[in-house]
Amino acid sequence: MRDALTMLRRDLLHTRRNPSTLFGALIFPIIMLLLFVYVFGGSAGVGTQQYLTYVVPGIVVMSIGYSVGQTALAVTVDMTEGVITRFRTMGISRAAVLTGRVIGTVLRTLVCVAIIVALTVLMGFRPHATAVGWLTAAAFVALTAFAAAWLTTALGLSSRTVVAASYAAFPVTFLPIVSSAFSPTATMPGAVRAFTEHQPYTSIIETLRAALTGTPAGHTPWIAAAWCVAAALAGYLWSRSRFARPPTPR
Repeated sequence: MRDALTMLRRDLLHTRRNPSTLFGALIFPIIMLLLFVYVFGGSAGVGTQQYLTYVVPGIVVMSIGYSVGQTALAVTVDMTEGVITRFRTMGISRAAVLTGRVIGTVLRTLVCVAIIVALTVLMGFRPHATAVGWLTAAAFVALTAFAAAWLTTALGLSSRTVVAASYAAFPVTFLPIVSSAFSPTATMPGAVRAFTEHQPYTSIIETLRAALTGTPAGHTPWIAAAWCVAAALAGYLWSRSRFARPPTPR
């Protein structure tokens, strides 16, 4: 734990010295928020404010994707610059190197989500969440960020170049768009509907939507939690496997 906190401090120092990481995670979700609410929102036929309420959970999940997506790039930079090789020779826990990076990613993601939610409130978003609803939403944001952070860490460890890493996290950042983030799945064609209804982000978005609006969620939270746990476990095992291998020429 001490080693993990040291690695966490290193990650947070990098964020403080390079605040563009926060900017990069915020700019595209904010653009999408403004575009869909003020440009396309009128065509939804439900009113701008009602459509804003609908898209907020999707924008939150999108901001998670863009925030953790930068982790793959950062991990690959560490690998190519030899920092990870140096860590291997030191008397520190190898798991701590990865854990510190993941915890830092989750904390950075929570800050980005808080900024996004504050912006939506300024735009007129008025959630009807109870105390339990807010706790549920916060828990799923953290769980989603944790799972995605492990996956992107594994992708960064698996990428041989920085350029490859910049594309490796594309599924994590793109899948929220092909979900129920901006329109109900019932309005989509058959094949697209089948995909969006069964991909991980849709259940997470619907869980957040129910929590923030105070509506029943049914069994959706259990599906979302199962996806997150499975993704986190797969990413963790994949990361440990890649990190344990001897470094290869890059």
